[in-house]
Amino acid sequence: MSCNTSVTHVRVSSVSQAQGVPVHLMPCEIEHNGPAEVSQYFTATTKDHKHEKTVSFRGRGLKGQEIRCPEGYTGLVLKEISKPGSDQEDRTVKVSSVFDKLTYWNLETPPNSDDTVVLAMDWPKMAEAIHGPVED
Repeated sequence: MSCNTSVTHVRVSSVSQAQGVPVHLMPCEIEHNGPAEVSQYFTATTKDHKHEKTVSFRGRGLKGQEIRCPEGYTGLVLKEISKPGSDQEDRTVKVSSVFDKLTYWNLETPPNSDDTVVLAMDWPKMAEAIHGPVED
């Protein structure tokens, strides 16, 4: 029995050409890959209230919060250059956009410190502590 694993290659040279963009993490699946007129159809109705944003998307209330990437980190939006024929073939992606903050949205519940995306932003500090030198 053999186990084939595919590898994803990132074209690092594409980072220098990437533009900064606003990023929204939605609590749903949207079957579209590519640019969207978000500011025209989405953020125009956003209202700030105690660092919480509210908006209606397709008749459903969303509550969101803007969070920054951890210090020293940059978010990347990756785009696949060409789709592999199977899940065992290597993939190659390029960096299409970069971001230093994002707005994440919950369906009808206010954002809080226990949300997985907020907890994920603490991971670099935890990883550094776990893997750092141990003092006596």
